[in-house]
Amino acid sequence: MNGQFGLHQRLMAEALGTALLVATVIGSGILADRLSGDDGVALLGNTLATAAMLAVLITALGRVSGAHFNPAVTLVFVLRREVGLGAGLLYTAAQGAGALAGVAATHAQFELPLYQVGAIARAGWGQGLAEAMATFALVFTILAVRRAKPDFIPVAVALVITAGYWWTASTSFANPAVTLARAFTDSFSGLRLADAPLFWAGQGAGALIAALTDVVLFGRTRPRSGA
Repeated sequence: MNGQFGLHQRLMAEALGTALLVATVIGSGILADRLSGDDGVALLGNTLATAAMLAVLITALGRVSGAHFNPAVTLVFVLRREVGLGAGLLYTAAQGAGALAGVAATHAQFELPLYQVGAIARAGWGQGLAEAMATFALVFTILAVRRAKPDFIPVAVALVITAGYWWTASTSFANPAVTLARAFTDSFSGLRLADAPLFWAGQGAGALIAALTDVVLFGRTRPRSGA
């Protein structure tokens, strides 16, 4: 991260980035579902919009805060001692606040209640495993690409999320803040709040395994460019 930015600027970047990410995930899901009426076509539209926004947000805000927009990513950087514990907790709070703001803003533009109870069931151990695998893929991609070609991270993250929408049973939430947000929308992208803890457990496990895998493969040396 660029040391010229203060903590308040970094927190603003994390909140703003997470809000726009959530708005894209939920908004594109609502519109694609309304326009197509076909789940497969709606998922494709949802995928493309999310990937495009991720690439832009990471490019725009990466130099400010590292562009985590994801408590699982922040956890890994805290464990790597690249983000302090206090800052990591504030990052997570900012991400959560941004995620909930993104839900409200998106629902408002579609003239829906600002918050709804998610009703789509996403239960079962397979969903938890899918989230562990999706989050592993995301976090490992970030860590490995930082070492190989840091400037490619925005594209790499967009690509791994694009793939995750289609190869994981859960459609790759891979983000605890986004999971929280999606529990408060009764739309194409939603899920039941009761299923969220399973997703969070899978996401945490996937992130930790990815961090360990990075150390085993590459050692403890720092990459040549920060997140």
